[in-house]
Amino acid sequence: MFRLKLKFVWFVFFLIEMSFFSFAQVTLTIEQALEIAEENNPQLKNSKMNFERTQFLLEAERASLKSQFSMTVNPVGYSINRRFDERVQEWYTTNTLSSGGSFQVEQPWLRTDGVFRLTNRFSWQDVETKIGSSSQTNDRFQNNLSLRYDQPLFTYNRRKMQLERLEYQHENSGISYALQRLNTENRITSQFYQVYLAQNNLDITQEEYENAKTNYGIIVDKVHADLSAREELFQAEVNLASAKSSVESKIVSLENVKDALKRTLGIPLNEDINVIANVVVIPLIVDPSDAIESGLSSRMELRQREIDKELAELGLITTKALNEFKGDLSISLGIAGDDPNFGRIYGNENTIFTPTITVSFNVPIFDWGEKKARIKAQEKAIAITEMDYENSKIDIELNIRQTIRSLNNLRAQIGIEEKKVENAQLTYELNQIRYREGDLTGLQMSQYQVQLSNARMSLVGAQIEYKIELLNLKILTLYDFENDKPIVPVKKIMQ
Repeated sequence: MFRLKLKFVWFVFFLIEMSFFSFAQVTLTIEQALEIAEENNPQLKNSKMNFERTQFLLEAERASLKSQFSMTVNPVGYSINRRFDERVQEWYTTNTLSSGGSFQVEQPWLRTDGVFRLTNRFSWQDVETKIGSSSQTNDRFQNNLSLRYDQPLFTYNRRKMQLERLEYQHENSGISYALQRLNTENRITSQFYQVYLAQNNLDITQEEYENAKTNYGIIVDKVHADLSAREELFQAEVNLASAKSSVESKIVSLENVKDALKRTLGIPLNEDINVIANVVVIPLIVDPSDAIESGLSSRMELRQREIDKELAELGLITTKALNEFKGDLSISLGIAGDDPNFGRIYGNENTIFTPTITVSFNVPIFDWGEKKARIKAQEKAIAITEMDYENSKIDIELNIRQTIRSLNNLRAQIGIEEKKVENAQLTYELNQIRYREGDLTGLQMSQYQVQLSNARMSLVGAQIEYKIELLNLKILTLYDFENDKPIVPVKKIMQ
């Protein structure tokens, strides 16, 4: 009974340990890895925040084009002043008690860069004036209502240009975010398959280690039975130690690539992960002309170059406005009145209309050639953006052509590697029989084992490289040739 209880306790501990490891290790697919990176990747989060920042700036600029309401209130004001009146050659003292406020509505006009202002100023004051022994009191209400329009003349529309700049910047940040997502997907996919390859290499090396232990057991039995020379036992020990060392080396390599993937995903480095992937290759025949057409029509980098050109042209307009001849027109129409009786502010002889028209000009005289030089510099900047656009088109076509050639080559290479694995497996099995019968040495057998392991590793490596090149083609053309559908990351972000 004691032994049964002890076995039961050890069994319970074993279940607890297995349960702990099952929860501690996280198994990821490539889709799950991309979802984790969407929330945790530092570069992607930074790009997303920049996109949101430009969105808020654009919303703020659009909000500034709507009517702006403001109010100023002066609840109470009191002052005592003593002055000299030159007309009557006497000193007088003034006690003033006042209260008032103003209300204003400001409406920008985007079409002309003008501004409408509706302003109402209301006040009350009680003024007591003392001259010598006599005093006078003036108590009355005042109101001034006016509508004013201010219009810049002979210059560009600054408000409209600022809105266009923010729209371009927002679109550009959205494209940068989309490109960052694609680049992150490419990087994560590459690192994900590196982990998968390292796992696969570790499995192959562990199988090689198990085979080495089996072969070592065979040699031990044969040496003890005097069927093989003791030198074969020494070689079997070397093969076993070498296989064990290879396993340890593969474990180190696996942990290193796991840490790199976890860093990119933004998850804790102490979290254990395991990846699963489908590396079965479905050969695709991609028409280069279709791929190039898709890339040139949808690549977001080209739109970025177009935005750079548009911003450079806006900069040229701003540069031409340096030391410019410009003017300002201000037109105002109002009505003002005052009276001791609040209800008669506009109902007496003190009510007047207050029209105002003001025109002013700024006339530059000489700038020592500053404006001309800055204009030429900006024109060169526009020419540079045009060259960048054309060079980007050439680079896109060049990269697509190279990727398609690489896919075709890898497709043929995978077929060759599959045949190598098949031949190496058959060769290993046949020679293992010969090894048992004593027709082969341990050194020869280890060479066949290495040949099989290398063939299996090369096959998985070629399959993974094909998958990565297929992803590169998807990013280069923004078209998913596996599922035969376009990719539109910008619209998804803008929604």
